[in-house]
Amino acid sequence: MSKENVYIEILHQDKYSNARYGILHTPHGDCELPMFMPVGTQATVKCLPPEMVKQAGSGVILANTYHLALRPGADIVSKAGGVSKFMNYNGPMLTDSGGFQVFSLGELRKITEEGVTFKNPLNGDKVFFSPEVVMDLEEKIGADIAMVFDECVHYPATREYMLDSVNRTLRWAKRCKDSHKRKDQALFGIIQGGEFEDLRKYCAEELIKLDFDGYAIGGTSIGEPREVEYKMVTYASKYMPHDKPRYLMGVGSLDMIFDGISKGIDMFDCVLPTRIARHGALMTSKGRLNIFNAKYKEDFTPVDDECDCYCCRNYTRAYIHHLMKVNEEFGKTLCSIHNIRFLIKNMELARQAIKEDRFTEFAKQTMDKFGSKKGF
Repeated sequence: MSKENVYIEILHQDKYSNARYGILHTPHGDCELPMFMPVGTQATVKCLPPEMVKQAGSGVILANTYHLALRPGADIVSKAGGVSKFMNYNGPMLTDSGGFQVFSLGELRKITEEGVTFKNPLNGDKVFFSPEVVMDLEEKIGADIAMVFDECVHYPATREYMLDSVNRTLRWAKRCKDSHKRKDQALFGIIQGGEFEDLRKYCAEELIKLDFDGYAIGGTSIGEPREVEYKMVTYASKYMPHDKPRYLMGVGSLDMIFDGISKGIDMFDCVLPTRIARHGALMTSKGRLNIFNAKYKEDFTPVDDECDCYCCRNYTRAYIHHLMKVNEEFGKTLCSIHNIRFLIKNMELARQAIKEDRFTEFAKQTMDKFGSKKGF
């Protein structure tokens, strides 16, 4: 693969699991794997300046094609020099194709073989997304990694519908590959198939024939039971190429991240850490903490005495409790940077454990201390 593009180096494989340590090379810098990617849907990680996200140890940030196409428009992002320059983030970026957002519109959209027509929720205008349209948008937005346009099917779905959907996703993936021209931007395929192992296998094998730069697992964390989610990842991950980046989309709970790492997944993203932070829920080494709880009113200790984030180094639970109670935005900022750093720090610790062939032990000890097998 051209070194203009995105490629992976696997430097160590854990002896007791499929967890792997490596480097993701991109035009905007290199990142250690496995990694958690903060979500900057509208070219911003909510409540946080990009410099603070970078200081927390972030590698890739994810932005969303659907939202940026609606506002401010892909042409404006392109004129700014691409999404990294537009938001002043000194690092690599990835754009989700918007498939999940489009298909979550329900009755506001209509699927055909050509693409999806939907009503703009901002002004009611009719909008059309096809593989070719989405590739044009993602090339203009200019992230280091673009995702193909796929159909994300709601759970549960019948096997008959899922088979039709997988075949449509495969046809759309080929159209994306054929229309994607930007040489400095990687294109990842997305493995769908729901809870059906044979369909996950079929989708993965057909996508591999198209030779994408990386592969993602889609269609998880959409309301299915946790045990089904584990199975979906298992079904898809064992067919993903060893020499390409592997990405599990939309996962941000500690248990699912560790499970994915044990199955050889390199990349994770989710809005979870910042979304729950804005409601006062904090991830700590000893489990979940609700900062609105009255017992923190006079608690002058850090959120987590094992955390090295900006929040924990400078502020107390009492102060953050006060900020959140009076609805000050700075409180949301502090909670958000803590949760982002919590996940990124756990990725750092996971990488070290992989290099020392003790990832399984590390994950178990961390989750036992966290106090829940199911994370958040």
